[in-house]
Amino acid sequence: MEKILITGGTGLVGKALTEALLERGFHVIVLTRRLPEIPYPVSRISYATWNIEKQTIDKDAVQEADYIIHLAGASVTKKQWTKKRKLEIVNSRVDSGKLIVESVKTIPNKIKAIISASAIGWYGPDFENKKISFSEEAPAANNFLGQTCKQWEAAFEPLSFLCKRLVKFRIGIVLSNEGGALAEFKKPLKFGLAAILGSGKQIISWIHIDDLVRLFLFAIDNEEISGTYNAVAPNPLTNKELILAIAKKEKRKFYIPIHVPSFVLKLMLGEMSVEVLKSATVSCKKIQEAGFIFQYSTIEKAIQQLAG
Repeated sequence: MEKILITGGTGLVGKALTEALLERGFHVIVLTRRLPEIPYPVSRISYATWNIEKQTIDKDAVQEADYIIHLAGASVTKKQWTKKRKLEIVNSRVDSGKLIVESVKTIPNKIKAIISASAIGWYGPDFENKKISFSEEAPAANNFLGQTCKQWEAAFEPLSFLCKRLVKFRIGIVLSNEGGALAEFKKPLKFGLAAILGSGKQIISWIHIDDLVRLFLFAIDNEEISGTYNAVAPNPLTNKELILAIAKKEKRKFYIPIHVPSFVLKLMLGEMSVEVLKSATVSCKKIQEAGFIFQYSTIEKAIQQLAG
């Protein structure tokens, strides 16, 4: 039985991925800062500790693992981007990456591949008046998220010198019923309001949680998969189109579209509003050419499934 060592296993993506790995028959080792008081009620899941600040990790967990999936990182959206919070966002990604690299380098292991999360925050805003999708070769944006993603991915590059297969997924806006962006989009609908952000014309590059989970499994199963891939659905759409598609499914005809002005978002979110209002058209051509087929290629299919 192959073993998967996973970080960030209690997050939105981590929970869904852990379930899928267990269904596939893998043994999952969850790296955590503190062992849970109530363990997961399945024998094929175990826990190991690590400490990013002290750069320590359970050596046995590394030795036992066949694959490492790295999802850990402080939330980008839950708190305002103060100087302290920015440091936490960067350090949680870069320092955790360095710890994994150092562990693989110094602890005898049989690891076949390391699969790490990144984000489409790597990319800047769409080029004005040009319908060009961002491919993986595009340079990192010269802003906070762009440079954070650049450092995040660079932390893992030493693995290539260790002859370990490395896969990095730049993940788009994840749509899931368990939280994340979709839950935020739905909140105003409780009051019959479809809240369109800013002009609503900004392009949203999204992915259904099930397809994202399948991408990680695809990377495990296919040894030829290595390098960086965009984890986004084939059909990005505007914020307005996304919000109205959700509203139509949730409330049918009983909702009122409203625009939340950009200046209000800037007052509420500070620097983070730049990302909320940013238009980023990201291409998934590379992973499709590698053989991956999306189950939820359109927002209609995705919302239909999420609405049950």
